[in-house]
Amino acid sequence: MLIGIPKESFAGENRVALTPESAAKIQKLGHSLAVESGAGLAAGFSDQAYADAGVTVKDTADALWADADVIAKVRPPQADELARLNASKTLISFFYPAQNADDLEVARATGAKVMAMDMVPRISRAQKMDALSSMANVAGYRAVIEAGNNFGRFFTGQVTAAGKIPPAKVLIVGAGVAGLAAIGTATSLGAITYAFDVRPEVAEQIESMGAEFVYLDFEEAGQDGAATGGYAAPSSPEFRDKQLEKFRALAPEMDIVITTALIPGRDAPKLWLADMVAAMKPGSVVVDLAAERGGNCDLTQADQKVISDNGVTIIGYTDFPSRMAAQSSTLYANNIFHMLSDLTPDKDGVINHDMEDDVIRSATVTFEGETTFPPPPPKIQAIAAQPAKKEPEKTPEQIKAEELAAERRKGLSQFAMLGVGGITLLALGSVAPVAFLQHFVVFALACFVGFQVIWNVSHSLHTPLMAVTNAISGIIIIGALLQVSSDLPLVVVLSAISILIATINIVGGFMVTRRMLAMFQKS
Repeated sequence: MLIGIPKESFAGENRVALTPESAAKIQKLGHSLAVESGAGLAAGFSDQAYADAGVTVKDTADALWADADVIAKVRPPQADELARLNASKTLISFFYPAQNADDLEVARATGAKVMAMDMVPRISRAQKMDALSSMANVAGYRAVIEAGNNFGRFFTGQVTAAGKIPPAKVLIVGAGVAGLAAIGTATSLGAITYAFDVRPEVAEQIESMGAEFVYLDFEEAGQDGAATGGYAAPSSPEFRDKQLEKFRALAPEMDIVITTALIPGRDAPKLWLADMVAAMKPGSVVVDLAAERGGNCDLTQADQKVISDNGVTIIGYTDFPSRMAAQSSTLYANNIFHMLSDLTPDKDGVINHDMEDDVIRSATVTFEGETTFPPPPPKIQAIAAQPAKKEPEKTPEQIKAEELAAERRKGLSQFAMLGVGGITLLALGSVAPVAFLQHFVVFALACFVGFQVIWNVSHSLHTPLMAVTNAISGIIIIGALLQVSSDLPLVVVLSAISILIATINIVGGFMVTRRMLAMFQKS
């Protein structure tokens, strides 16, 4: 099928859904590719680079949309792009169906299959297609770079002949994908980094990256901000009060604050209020990654950089990934490739839109003239179920009773084995010659004693036991040598086999013992 990648028509969007590198991988799935002329220029990918990768370059968007079976793009489709859809086409892009109900209805009416990259479920198998996480990773990194660009000092502390430079203090609010990326970047630049999240289980992740987790003096039973799918859940009013109280205490100390808190389907919660901005030092910076949903800061203005009355810079850009278009496009193009890979399981260039597949079903918002949003819950749980409760520990009396019962069963088993052995000897004694019985008794005792000696030895003592087994093997070789000259062919064969096996055992025993002893010798 022909996969078409148009130039993004959204104003200021620099990303593209295909790179020359991802084009080579998609072609191995059996698909052919076409890209609109100039689609990748803003991200640093020329038309010639696409042509060299085997991609057809179309002069106009009309030509691309007319020929393509599947359209892959970044931003949600504009009105003119929705008008180009029909029942034979599949669209793969961000869509945000919960916020764009009207566009969803238009897409349904066209009969096209629409897959929203923002609806990929957050389960392990779908991480390779999780475009939201890919873009959040870039946004978190870029947020620190933007903060540094507007911050008048170094991130890292220095002691120079010209004076001492204190390190910057950075607070990250929200430790999701974007927050963790921001933590890693700020820490690597040398800042003293603090981070807060309503999910207490992320404290270890934060601390492992070199930041300090901000704890609240709050002891509400069962308080946990985690929700299904890896996102945060709304907090209780009491928790929020304690949260704001802590932020007010931190505000005068912080040089840079980066807020990343978002809850799917809701406006961004207000976490950094106007009085907190007023308490910050002049020259401080607030970067609000939730600006597109109203912002976490009271003073945030979408797509604007504003300066408060006390000289604090509040950055509310909504296009952080687009400001790093080359990196964002590379990651997003890989997400698109993995989605197409799942849609083309046989790698034969034929799209198999399997609605029984959890990932494909969750991402599909319209299918054959029907609206399939919202999707059913995935069959695979996004968060592991609570482990089963452990059984209560046994009392000393119960343990002693179980040990006595085990010893009794072992004694009965041995008694039964001896009984069976005695009956077998009596039966053989009535028909076998005396010489055979003498040898058989020695053989039976050797097997029994050998089994008890070796089988009951701990694995950690098997190597010291090699000396004993080598001695036993030596006795076997001597006995076999005495019998190898027998006139009976069967005895000769058995003796030769015994010599061979015993020799292998002795040589192996010495080799293992030598290697073990070498471990305790200085080189």
